[in-house]
Amino acid sequence: MTNIENQKFIALDISGKNYLFLVLDVKLHLSAKKLRHTIEEENAVTNEERATALIFLRHHIDDGLKYEYLTVENPLELWQNLNDRFEHLKAVVKPKALNDWAHLRFQDFKTVSEYNFTLFKITS
Repeated sequence: MTNIENQKFIALDISGKNYLFLVLDVKLHLSAKKLRHTIEEENAVTNEERATALIFLRHHIDDGLKYEYLTVENPLELWQNLNDRFEHLKAVVKPKALNDWAHLRFQDFKTVSEYNFTLFKITS
């Protein structure tokens, strides 16, 4: 099996357009590394775990966001700040997905795979 560490995540854009994807990727990665508790409330975290999680989070955010949250030294605090900043996107994405779903027509696509791609994109 190849080294999972070599996999790259797309950094969180300063506009937050890929925030929902990043949340899932970060939670999965931190769970795999047994560091998910570093971004959860009331956690008992060692300094090494805190530093590892913080490095990972900072590595996967836009440079503009890095400068904005430069003084944050706790991964939980950084996670909550990003959540407060971009959580509203769920309220924006869901109505758009519902609209796309309502206007999805099979005849608008040249191939079944294009239709399936769009279908899975909307449902995700």
